[in-house]
Amino acid sequence: MNWLVHHWGKAWPMAWEHAWLSLLPIVVGVAIALPIGVAVARRPWARRISDVLSNIVYTIPSLALFAVLPGVLGFGFLSPLNVVVALTLYTVAMQVKSIPEALAAVDANVLEAADAIGWSPVARLVKVDLPLAAPVLIANLRVIAAANISMVAIGSVIGVGGLGQLFLSGYQRDYPDLIVAGILAVLVLALAVDLALVLLGRALTPWTRPTRPSAQKDGIQGGRRRGVQRQARNEPGTRGADNAGDRLLGGGKR
Repeated sequence: MNWLVHHWGKAWPMAWEHAWLSLLPIVVGVAIALPIGVAVARRPWARRISDVLSNIVYTIPSLALFAVLPGVLGFGFLSPLNVVVALTLYTVAMQVKSIPEALAAVDANVLEAADAIGWSPVARLVKVDLPLAAPVLIANLRVIAAANISMVAIGSVIGVGGLGQLFLSGYQRDYPDLIVAGILAVLVLALAVDLALVLLGRALTPWTRPTRPSAQKDGIQGGRRRGVQRQARNEPGTRGADNAGDRLLGGGKR
C-alpha cells in the first residue's frame, strides 16, 4: 500500500493499460457473440454445437494461448494484440453460451403479446427480448470482466504491460510490498469495473428497481385522502356541513 501511495504516478499508466486490455475484448466479444447467440438460440442443434465449441475454447489455458497466438496471427510476441485476441475468444465463448440462456429466460407470455401486436422479429428482439434478458447478460458480463482483469495480469509473464508488471517486478526483486501493491491495484480496478457494470444494468432495466415501501404507503394514503375529499364535495349534505364548519372556524378566528 505504501508503494502505491508514493508511486501513484507509475501505477496510473499501468492501470489504464490494464483496463483497456481487459475491456476492449469485452466490447469486441459481445459484438461478435450477440448475433451468433441470437442465431443459435432458436435452433437446438446449433446451440449444442456452439456449446461444445465454447467449452473447448474456454478450457485452453490462457498462458498457452498467449504463447501460441503470435505464431498463428503473425503479431510480435510482446504485442498487446495477443492478449486482446485471446481474451476476445474467451469472451465470445462465454457469451455464446449465456445469450441463448438469457433469451430463454424471457417470459413466453410477453413474447406472445409482442407477436400478437404485430412486431417484426427484429423489433421484438430489440425492444422486448434483449431488454428483458439484460439482467442475465449484465451478470455474465460482470463475471467476464473479473476474469479478463485477472488474466491480463498473467499477460505480464510474456512481457505485456498492465498491473501484472508489479507482480513480476516484486517477485524478481524479492519485494513483497510491490506484489501487495499490484494485488490491491487489480482489486480496485475490478471493483470499479464491476460497479460500472452494475450501474449500467440499472440504467438499462429501470423496471427492476425496488420501490420504496414508504413512498408506496404515502401514495396510497394520499390517494385515499383525495378520494374522501372528492366524495365529500360530491355529497350535498357533507358539502353544507363542511361550509358550516368553515364559517364557524372563520368566525372563531375573527
